[in-house]
Amino acid sequence: MKSFLFILSLLFTSILNAQTKVLPAEIQIKTATLAAPEELRDGAMVYGFNEQGEMIVLREGTNHLVCLADDPAQNGINVSCYSNKLEPFMARGRELAAQGTGEMEKRETRKREAEAGSLSLTDSPAMTTILTGSEENYNAATGELTDGHFRYVIYIPYATAESTGLPEKPFAPGMPWIMDPGTHRAHIMITPPKN
Repeated sequence: MKSFLFILSLLFTSILNAQTKVLPAEIQIKTATLAAPEELRDGAMVYGFNEQGEMIVLREGTNHLVCLADDPAQNGINVSCYSNKLEPFMARGRELAAQGTGEMEKRETRKREAEAGSLSLTDSPAMTTILTGSEENYNAATGELTDGHFRYVIYIPYATAESTGLPEKPFAPGMPWIMDPGTHRAHIMITPPKN
């Protein structure tokens, strides 16, 4: 029985290791930049993961975009690109997450820091493009994703429904709406319907 449990634990460990295999940097970069307009992909800064699962810079950028590679420890494919105007806000979020801070505590910390002026927020609308998909539609050898789904987030700190004319929830498929209005993380959400 003990040997069976040992073999079972080895099998489970190998399955976990296979699921969290870190892809080569060039594949991570290719996949991450799928969330960017094609003409901006080659110049985007890209964060990805090293063999220890730590987020690192895979490529310095030459334009205004920052892209994040898919996290191999999470299910599915999820990559994003955003305006470098959001980098202080995003970098602080990554730093807090690396410290083990939970999502709600991370939000509260950034709120306090933004209100105190120690965390810079964008002074004009800044967009994030998110591309998600299933692992079944992802080719890890080429970095290509088929049947991915885009979502767009336009950060506009402290904006409200009144200041933008947007509703606080969508009432039609794919329409823009404002989430977290009046806060440091106020943003316009646009989620096109899936085909």
